Amino acid sequence: MSQLKTGAVLSYLSIFLTNIVGVVLTPFIIKSLGDAEYGLYSLIGAFVGYISVLDLGLNGTIVRFVAKYRAENSQKAEENFLAITMLIYGVISLLIALVGIGLYFNLHHIFSNSLSPAEMAKAKVMFAVLIFNLVITLPGGAFSAICAGYEQFVYPRVVSMLRYLVRTVLVVVLLLNGGEAIGLIAIDTVLNILFITLNGWYVLKKLNVKFKLRQLDIFLVKEIFAYSIWVFVFALVLELQWRGGQVILGIKTDTTTVAIYSVGVMLGTYYAGFAGAINGVFLPKAMQMVVNGFNGIQLTDMMIKIGRIALMVLLLILGGFILFGQEFIYLWIGDTYKDAWLMALLIMLTSTNILVQSFADSLLRAKSLFRFKGLVYIFLFVVGTVIGYFFINRWKGLGMLMGICTCWFIAQMILNVYFVKKLNLQIVRFYKELLSKSVFVFTVTLIVGYAINFIFPGFQWVTLSIKIMTYTIIYFLAMYHLVANNYEKDLVRNAFRIYA
Repeated sequence: MSQLKTGAVLSYLSIFLTNIVGVVLTPFIIKSLGDAEYGLYSLIGAFVGYISVLDLGLNGTIVRFVAKYRAENSQKAEENFLAITMLIYGVISLLIALVGIGLYFNLHHIFSNSLSPAEMAKAKVMFAVLIFNLVITLPGGAFSAICAGYEQFVYPRVVSMLRYLVRTVLVVVLLLNGGEAIGLIAIDTVLNILFITLNGWYVLKKLNVKFKLRQLDIFLVKEIFAYSIWVFVFALVLELQWRGGQVILGIKTDTTTVAIYSVGVMLGTYYAGFAGAINGVFLPKAMQMVVNGFNGIQLTDMMIKIGRIALMVLLLILGGFILFGQEFIYLWIGDTYKDAWLMALLIMLTSTNILVQSFADSLLRAKSLFRFKGLVYIFLFVVGTVIGYFFINRWKGLGMLMGICTCWFIAQMILNVYFVKKLNLQIVRFYKELLSKSVFVFTVTLIVGYAINFIFPGFQWVTLSIKIMTYTIIYFLAMYHLVANNYEKDLVRNAFRIYA
């Protein structure tokens, strides 16, 4: 429990660090590179992102199976499983290298209508470095997954925060000395190798995890792929969801449009990170509850406990972005990126429901019931992307997101029925517990926030900071006194005692 609580706290610290540094660093990167090169940097990163899903969902599979073997106290089975997964990773790395080589020699065909000869030359170098990065780092991700399976969240998060700080310093130094997008990718590659080594040392030396092939169990390999293939499908959907839009816009429009879209998606996914800080530590807990035979009422109770906390955090971010997001983007990155506000807001509104239900996702993984979700998402996101494609001519990046988010919302409604049928979750009670008071208080504080905007007019960093701080205090006091239950109030009081 100490690892869970501290891991969640460190996750939030990491998110605040990432977001704050991102807020400061992104306009600096765009200004240093220029809109076109930043768009190229985002485009190639998105394109390579498709190849990254060739890990076939093994990292998520490792978390699930390690947690399962630990719950069953089966160390030998765990050692054999980990050895088999590393063999599979070796095959995957070879496959990625071959796919990367094939695509490298066809980049000029794929982006012939949108990239100039100079941009194409840079794109090829960046693509080659990123492919090498993937070949090395995808197997290395197994170490972080093992830590999660062992419910060891503190060390990986500290290492992740350290990596981000080092990267920030190196990026600033590089760009101040005239570096380009290729240099940014080189920095990420070197740091990935270094910090994978640190995670590997912790897993092998501190956790004393062993990789020992006792037998090449074909039944186990089938079981691994029966689970991981649907984690892979879902990962593919996530790539389609965000990176797909960037690639399509890169082919159909120009790199500046891609840059604006990328900023909107970045802000939208920052929002998801605030819920992920809580949800990311609960897959092992879900696995234990499944192994120990907890019923639907008990699982719903846990889902409500996690979902209420996530919702209160998310509504603070959502309300603040509705009220002050346009002003923030204008001051932060300029009027060119004004459309990014509506794009990010659309992502935030659509993702709130699924983010507060993330414990149900953990239960699906624990029970190996991810297949249905994968099928629903892959079908509806293909449909959403096609719809978005036809909206591009009129609304550009916003049109792409309108198609994607509409189908995403439909997928969520379908999954609510599945949660009831397969997990015996009480979804109606879940929504009642979450929304009974929260929506009313959120609406009232939003109205107060609009009044704050009139009291402090003008587009300046000082007035924006005052407005955000005032709104945050009002929101916190309202939620604490009118919405929070005794358990949630105790969490706040304990946090102040420990971290004050």
